[in-house]
Amino acid sequence: MNIPSRPVSIYAKRRAAVARALKAAGGGVAVLPTAPELQRNRDSDFPYRHDSYFYYLTGFTEPGSWLVIQASGKASQSTLFCRPKDLEREIWDGVRLGPKAAPTQLGVDQAFSVELLDEKMPELLANQNAVWFPFATHQGLESQIDGWLNKVRARVRVGAECPQSQHDLCKLLDEMRLFKDSHEIAILRRAGKISAAGHVRAMQTSARLLRDGVKGGVREYHLEAELLHEFRRHGSQFPAYTSIVAAGANACILHYRAGDAELKPGQLCLIDAACELDGYASDITRTFPANGQFTPAQRTLYDIVLAAQQAAIKVTRAGKRFTDPHDAATRVLVEGMLETGLLAKAKHGKVDDVLDSGAYRQFYMHRTGHWMGMDVHDCGDYTEPGSKPREEKDALGQSVMRKPSRFLHPGMVLTVEPGIYVRPAKNIPREFWNIGIRIEDDALVTDKGCELLTRGVPVDADEIEALMRG
Repeated sequence: MNIPSRPVSIYAKRRAAVARALKAAGGGVAVLPTAPELQRNRDSDFPYRHDSYFYYLTGFTEPGSWLVIQASGKASQSTLFCRPKDLEREIWDGVRLGPKAAPTQLGVDQAFSVELLDEKMPELLANQNAVWFPFATHQGLESQIDGWLNKVRARVRVGAECPQSQHDLCKLLDEMRLFKDSHEIAILRRAGKISAAGHVRAMQTSARLLRDGVKGGVREYHLEAELLHEFRRHGSQFPAYTSIVAAGANACILHYRAGDAELKPGQLCLIDAACELDGYASDITRTFPANGQFTPAQRTLYDIVLAAQQAAIKVTRAGKRFTDPHDAATRVLVEGMLETGLLAKAKHGKVDDVLDSGAYRQFYMHRTGHWMGMDVHDCGDYTEPGSKPREEKDALGQSVMRKPSRFLHPGMVLTVEPGIYVRPAKNIPREFWNIGIRIEDDALVTDKGCELLTRGVPVDADEIEALMRG
């Protein structure tokens, strides 16, 4: 039975906040389905994962469910539609909560069988000022709501009024989800701890297997198996995303997936992998020598990336803008690129010249962070709400109008993940070829700075080598 593992009052408060927002906008009704089940192949579905927005407001993980929040005047009401009790199906698929138990277990005002959805929805939409639902997230939802609204319009002669406007519910919920409460933070801390333990296990396994000289060699999927085992044995329900375990040159492919490439002494291994726990993600990347010993060239670039991350972490604090960590990290990376000869000073000039030209993007082509929470790339605006666009330079140096970056506030969670990726190319020192390095941690913005949630696995090169010798 999929009932919340946390007090139902948490979700009731969130639904109440939605109702207040609807009233402030003139009143209306919010309609929110959970995710559908998806078929993988014949007689087999993908492991089910609920919709994040739906879970945020209910804590309920059963498929086939809908939440409706009505708010007008002083009144508000929450209605859940869920699968009916079915003893025969429950033998095969597990016990269902059922609409009779839902109000008590979930704290909603009323509940009905999802089989009554088409019958009840026109009643719930009638005489409401507006309808709110998530745009472009559920295929066919807009047409489904249009069908219900047409049924309301067909009853205008008996006094029913149809909502006059439609709004994106995501916009409202994104702002709520961007600020994590104490319950969410506790889960994120635990998820970070579990994920860090997986990285420690993978590092130590890599060094041990290479020392032992296992038959058939050490493969990327061997380390992926260690990660998944550690995640699951500590209660994680899923990996937060498809694990990246990249040996050698594969680390220069940003979205590489763990394959069957062999890890060899003298290579680096980049692992970007983390768990999802109770609906919340974590996100860690570590890069380490497969056999536990950095080469001089690897250590040189690694220390540059680590210094860049430290510079970014230093400015990840309340009052700074979201782009400040990226700018701080990029400046340190550019300094390192010029000092190592990845970028020739005679051709590219000084640090500010490289930042202006964007020449560093040959080796660093992504941003330094993103929001994180229920989704690994979590929702929330990256620009300051209510601000006016201003003229800036885009990646090609052309003038564009953009809103200023968002200010950071306590309760926001973001990643900090600079990197350097060196593919073989003319005029690049050969000792750096095929080295890909990224270091990523999850940062909770606090009043005093930020709390790193994922430092249960070391980042210092000496500490990594010591760990892998152990």
